[in-house]
Amino acid sequence: MTDRPPAAAASAVAAACSDAHPRIVAALIRVTGEWTLAEDCAQEALTLALQRWPEQGVPANPGGWLMTVARNRAIDVLRRASVERRKLRELAVLSLTDPGPAGAQAVQEEVVDDRLRLIFTCCHPALTLEARVALTLRTICGVPAADIARVFLVSESTMTRRLTRAKSKIADAGIPYRVPSGPALAERLPGVLAVLYLLFTRGYNADGRPAFAEEAIRLARLLRQLMPEQDEVSGVLALFLFQHSRRDARQDAEGNLLSLDRQDRSRWDHAAIAEALDLLSRIEQNGPYALQAHIAACHATAASADATDWQTIAQRYDDLARVQPTPVVQLNRAVAHGYAHGPSAGLSLLDQARANGALDDHPHALAVQADLTARQGDHERAAALFRQAAALAHSEPERRALLDRADRG
Repeated sequence: MTDRPPAAAASAVAAACSDAHPRIVAALIRVTGEWTLAEDCAQEALTLALQRWPEQGVPANPGGWLMTVARNRAIDVLRRASVERRKLRELAVLSLTDPGPAGAQAVQEEVVDDRLRLIFTCCHPALTLEARVALTLRTICGVPAADIARVFLVSESTMTRRLTRAKSKIADAGIPYRVPSGPALAERLPGVLAVLYLLFTRGYNADGRPAFAEEAIRLARLLRQLMPEQDEVSGVLALFLFQHSRRDARQDAEGNLLSLDRQDRSRWDHAAIAEALDLLSRIEQNGPYALQAHIAACHATAASADATDWQTIAQRYDDLARVQPTPVVQLNRAVAHGYAHGPSAGLSLLDQARANGALDDHPHALAVQADLTARQGDHERAAALFRQAAALAHSEPERRALLDRADRG
């Protein structure tokens, strides 16, 4: 045990919760088949940690301590409920008290695999898309129900009921807790990739949790081991690696966001970039994620912002818009064409992207308009647009970055 003051112990519990809670839940669901029991036992372990760690010290392996407590609690509940001995035997193998170096690695890999099974369960087509997203955010990412409710513009109690119904549907419909095989695996893959992308984005955003992005990368690696022949799995992993390679250069010493043209490229993770390039070289058919990865590669391999191959990026966005014509893709396409063919071309495409109202009051759309307007030479109008975008920004780091851009003209 490590002695720490109460505040430090509370921080340790919070950190362990972010990393270990979803792993514990996933492992206990696998062996018990009961979502509520798994979540309750994980929560009880966290509550006990808050009580004991300030007095007894933080254990050397907080995640292992939490897993052991949650497992023992599940054993007690199942024993009292006279559950089959088989489930008790399976729970026993989850012991992390002293697994040894080789055992610890084996247990860790099994838990990660549990999370992959859980993702496929959360993304089952029997659930509505909203339920899949909400259940994954809650169970895989550990996002509080209140935060998910804000995303879907409903009350916390409404979201809690929806999550409960989704879990009940999984149990009532007998949805298996496993990774499917054969045609079912190919059918379910797009939904799972969308979840991984959501998980990565939540960690990569300016106010996100980096652990989410790192976990998305780990799960994408595991999925590629399972489906090495699927080009889109390689594409999504390559995309994550390209984006995450810039994590250390995205902010200055004061925590302010830095755009690509202002980042110190020597601080990028060039090993991750090399790995992503190797993945891209093996892809035979480019789907939406692979196309995005090719775009990210153009940025990652440019020696400087001025050396960026905007012509190729614009072409890739043309390809992407044909297979995935979403408002965000159309917005990014306008940026690419603005740099490849001049700001007037970009503004023309921006007007087209805004035509159906999907980007009304969208801060990034205003920021793109501001940037292209500045490149046309109207700096006063551009500054006003940047300030409008800042007023609508979704996070404080983004707001500060947009205001800084307005001040720079």
